Amino acid sequence: MAVAVDPIEDCAPLAAPVLSVEEASATARLFAALGNTARVRLVNLLAGSDEPVCFCNLADPVGLAPATVSEHLKKLVEAGLVLREERGKWAYYAIDDEAFERVVALADLAKGARSES
Repeated sequence: MAVAVDPIEDCAPLAAPVLSVEEASATARLFAALGNTARVRLVNLLAGSDEPVCFCNLADPVGLAPATVSEHLKKLVEAGLVLREERGKWAYYAIDDEAFERVVALADLAKGARSES
């Protein structure tokens, strides 16, 4: 049985005194997941919803083919940023609020500067 690993757990804050190669790689993969216009637009759509959004409602707003949207959502789920839930034949997606709180903490450069004062 495979154990799910939270990809964000392997990341380290950018303001850490030193990042190991593994921490830097994990953090780079996380930010790479957001390094695409379509994925940023999908995150924006999901963040603007109070409840999970059906896959069927995501392709048209971003103007991409469903297969392309599916691939982008897969990358966001694999990065640990988006949650996926099966409901019958449809998949519903939502922002993982805890994951984005971690992303904010990872990118808090002022926090590192304060700790060295």
